[in-house]
Amino acid sequence: MNIEQLLTKTRSYRRFYQDKPVTSEQLASCIRAASLTPSGGNKMPLKYITSTAADINAKIFDCVGWAAYLPDWNGPEEGEKPTGYIVMLRDTSISKATATDEGIQALAIMMSATEQGLGGCIMGNIQREKLAAALGISAPYEIALVLALGEPKEQVIMERVPEDGNIKYWHDAQGTHHVPKRTAEEILVKNYE
Repeated sequence: MNIEQLLTKTRSYRRFYQDKPVTSEQLASCIRAASLTPSGGNKMPLKYITSTAADINAKIFDCVGWAAYLPDWNGPEEGEKPTGYIVMLRDTSISKATATDEGIQALAIMMSATEQGLGGCIMGNIQREKLAAALGISAPYEIALVLALGEPKEQVIMERVPEDGNIKYWHDAQGTHHVPKRTAEEILVKNYE
């Protein structure tokens, strides 16, 4: 798979085959990918907690919001929940400026997951205090993101942003997830030759 194919396949999936567990080795492979990425000032301030344990996964699931543009959907139902999680932590004893690293490493993790036949969702809508208490997270660590992983149970279709500019993703009657995307031509402002 070339980089364009890998990026096309690396989508936000929110429904999974819960009977097909993610393995600890798959999550470790994702963390290895993250460890290879560039880092602002080479500080490498991000750390991780991984889980394939059903009881821990349930605690994490209860602390995240799934789809802001789908207000009538409360997230995956039983049988469609993720079977693996990666909780991204900021180590504030190293650096408090981590936004660039977070984006780079989250994408590396998701691309690694995709390459392994998994899919996932990067979530920032987190009840951070509740999750920190549930997982025993304390200073100098802060929760940055949660990445839910599993074998995707849904189809995601990218389509061009419509003329009205609506960028909200949506589900059709069959449960297919539609994601409007701007084209490369639309995001390229200038090309100097």
